[in-house]
Amino acid sequence: MVGVDDGAFGRGEAFAPIAAVVVSSPSYVEAVRRSRVRVDGTDGTEAVVALVRSTSAIDGIRALLVDGAVVGGFNVLDLDRLHEALGIPVVAVTRRPPDFPRIHAALRTWFGTDADRRWKLLRAHRLFRVPTGEQPILAAAVGCRATDATRLVQRTTVRGYWPEPLRLAHLIASAGSPPRPSRAEGIKERSPVRESGL
Repeated sequence: MVGVDDGAFGRGEAFAPIAAVVVSSPSYVEAVRRSRVRVDGTDGTEAVVALVRSTSAIDGIRALLVDGAVVGGFNVLDLDRLHEALGIPVVAVTRRPPDFPRIHAALRTWFGTDADRRWKLLRAHRLFRVPTGEQPILAAAVGCRATDATRLVQRTTVRGYWPEPLRLAHLIASAGSPPRPSRAEGIKERSPVRESGL
């Protein structure tokens, strides 16, 4: 399967790095690719599709894992479009329940006429609980049942509760970036979208 996540980026930067890591369960790395998306832009879905297709292992990929439904701030992913374009199940996971009222308010404040489109994408799929060896996480799935998505997440979790393809994708996307504050203090983590659980 392939995990896609964005990396650290600073306030005022136009682009955020993203990475795709193809992993044979549970942790054997087959391929790695990097790209970028516009911060708070609308190119996230197309960028993820192109990134996954660029991997040499595309024919063997059985599912796509993404960290939340956004990359690069509020660059919202269309999970249905990802599923249709790649022809594989898509599972978006998040560490905690999203604060949807806060997210909706932020969208209306910052995105004007495009707020409704982004909001609909964020609310398109129901979140369900995924038990792990530690704290449970939440997921939304397109192209597979919740039970299949749960097994996929559990099968790719090597340590703790977070799937290994996503852990690696975040590390690789962040590699080469200028030193930033720690993850707990970083700009990405303090953004409304990250504080809200997406």
